Amino acid sequence: MRTLTIAAIQTNPVAFDVDASWERFAERVRAVHGTFPHVELVVVPELMLAGEAPLLQARGGWMNEVAEPIPGPTTDRVADLARETGLWLIPGSLYERGEDGLIYNTAVAVSPQGEVVATYRKVFPWQPYERTTPGTEFVVFDIPDVCRIGLAICYDGSFPETARQLAWLGAEVIIQPTLTTTRDREMELVCARANAWTNQVFVVNLNAADPAGVGASCIVDPEGTVRQQAGTGEEVLIDCLDLDAVDRARRLGTFGLNRPWDQIARHGSEVVLPMYGSAMVTPPWHGQAGAD
Repeated sequence: MRTLTIAAIQTNPVAFDVDASWERFAERVRAVHGTFPHVELVVVPELMLAGEAPLLQARGGWMNEVAEPIPGPTTDRVADLARETGLWLIPGSLYERGEDGLIYNTAVAVSPQGEVVATYRKVFPWQPYERTTPGTEFVVFDIPDVCRIGLAICYDGSFPETARQLAWLGAEVIIQPTLTTTRDREMELVCARANAWTNQVFVVNLNAADPAGVGASCIVDPEGTVRQQAGTGEEVLIDCLDLDAVDRARRLGTFGLNRPWDQIARHGSEVVLPMYGSAMVTPPWHGQAGAD
């Protein structure tokens, strides 16, 4: 039995104060580690460590003030905390200043050894409001002998291509730090369930707490069922994900009925996809996890 125990901390940054936001993050991580020693991975909301403010308080130049390279001072701090606690950490996202001088909204994954094992630049910024440069590549990483995780950030979930590509790359869990302050949160929850069901993956969609966000973080299983959903305030969702559930859903069908990944893997190459200029290519893992 393969399991991954996660803590999704629905909290919020301290607006325009990266040091105070860091202290809040580190304090929450240490508290989770001390209270729930079986937790293996901790995630916090989008732009937590950037000290981003609620939507109507945001300053247009803030990202320029706090953007930094990766690796850099913030990821070094995260690495030290990961080594201290022995946890996998996905510290939301931060404003990255790339070698090209452009600024990206970037999520990182850090191992318990303090290694930055994955860096993902948000492919679908919330335009026209979010002014970071779009990334161009979807990213997955492995927790050895446990599972493969895909990274997404907030508005990425509104595009079916995101979850489909991550699942195609072998992701069994999609971690999606989010910072939503608006009333379309209900539609994001619909997308989280749809992305989980159509790709037969776990989706951890973690929003910021009030007042930075409207909360309603959720964990959805590979059958599209909401396992947990938060309120609006600060709280933590602890869950032990049964990774074998992904294999079962893909092999036997969601609710023992529906096998979308297996079907598209077997017949996708025969379907013309004009918008992509090609046809579906069978994912490399299908022979191992697909239906008989």
